Amino acid sequence: MTSEKFEEACKKVSEVTLETKLIYSNYYSDMTGGQIYLKPENMQFTGAYKVRGAYYKISTLKPEEREKGLITASAGNHAQGVAYAAKKFGAKAVIVMPTTTPLIKVNRTKGYGAEVVLCGNVYDEACEKAYELAEEHGYTFIHPFDDTDVAAGQGTIAMEIFKEQPMVDYILVPIGGGGLAAGVSTLAKILNPKIKVIGVEPAGAACMKESLKAGHVVELPSVSTIADGTAVKKPGEHIFHYVKENTDDIITVEDDELIGAFLDMVENHKMVVENSGLLTVCALRHLDLAGKKAVCVLSGGNMDVITMSSVVSQGLIFRDRIFTVSVLLPDKPGMLHRVSGVIADLLGNVIKLEHNQFVTTNRSAAVELRITLECFGTEHKKKIIDALDAEGYRPKLVRTTL
Repeated sequence: MTSEKFEEACKKVSEVTLETKLIYSNYYSDMTGGQIYLKPENMQFTGAYKVRGAYYKISTLKPEEREKGLITASAGNHAQGVAYAAKKFGAKAVIVMPTTTPLIKVNRTKGYGAEVVLCGNVYDEACEKAYELAEEHGYTFIHPFDDTDVAAGQGTIAMEIFKEQPMVDYILVPIGGGGLAAGVSTLAKILNPKIKVIGVEPAGAACMKESLKAGHVVELPSVSTIADGTAVKKPGEHIFHYVKENTDDIITVEDDELIGAFLDMVENHKMVVENSGLLTVCALRHLDLAGKKAVCVLSGGNMDVITMSSVVSQGLIFRDRIFTVSVLLPDKPGMLHRVSGVIADLLGNVIKLEHNQFVTTNRSAAVELRITLECFGTEHKKKIIDALDAEGYRPKLVRTTL
């Protein structure tokens, strides 16, 4: 990938991308002591950066290659990019997606006119099927990451970052198969060799970190992460060299961190960012960025409502914003009122009650009341529990289910 290739890609990609201006984050800047900017590719027309590489790659194909029909495998974002780009060029598109792909990504891919085939539990299994179909029908395969033209298209993000913040010290990019990291890091180093480019992977799918450690591409036996867009077992062979040469470090992030980051992004920036796109903001807690200027690439925002509701619920529980407590009290009139009064005095908000009269054979001695509460966090939760204990209710924390 050369500077000329990136210049060509930037001109071509500008035909189909929206301008995703950097957003200064007071929240993350205060947290790190640096100047933190967000590159909101979740606001792209297709909901993710992937349209960049897909469109540029398809633009480089010969007319007869496009006329054969295009095929790819994707967990969702590249799928939409290829489907959208194929429609622009008037080409047929077939997309193989894992069966675990969120419904929103499947429906939007179909909405761009593509034929969708669901196969396998992870990207790698879907990719095998896509190669089979390409061989069977003569389709032209568009790889989601292991292609230097695709990577060059993704790398146009770096050019846009430098136009707005030419003195940036760090760029953080999520890594699945490595196409985005290869493109962004290579162009960033061309523009400023001193810049630090940090790749971020989910801990349950850290194929690039393991490959860099081994010095060559390795395949993980399995992957397990809620970051479905980066759930890749094996990084790209053709782009591995670029990632190895131009990224300065790889950080891994646990799924629990992603859950908390979703709440942070919604509450502080009013944006929906999918789990893979949140990897970079999670990595901020693992770096010393005091006095530094950093840009986090938010790679996409295609998250289905069911997943979103689950992440929000779990995030509130993890951060002690919601908890469930069990108390034992005599089965007498007015007891519920007394317990709720203790909670109300401390501004706790009851969102669910479960009354079990059969916890003991002697109902007069005790019945169980399970109370699910909303509060302001760990300190507030402790105050409520201590108050219930002081009133003699012997509160016990139990697992919260919403």
